[in-house]
Amino acid sequence: MNEMFILNSLVVAGAVISALYAAFSEKILASAISLGVTGAFIALEFILLQAPDVAISEAAVGAVLTTALFIIAIKKTTRKEDEEK
Repeated sequence: MNEMFILNSLVVAGAVISALYAAFSEKILASAISLGVTGAFIALEFILLQAPDVAISEAAVGAVLTTALFIIAIKKTTRKEDEEK
């Protein structure tokens, strides 16, 4: 088998696994971080497909900015149980 095919398959598998973890995780912070990891895998796949401009955009927005916004929103909000204490 071709080495690029194996590498592409591993990157896509990593993206799918991290996306599934984000969807089925019980902890919301872990889900947000897992979405950032998914964005990083997708950016890596764009690099492998020789699209560096798209990879930079995906890394900046999908992996960094969106994850940071999710984490800030999670930290700024409180749970109903925390308010009752």
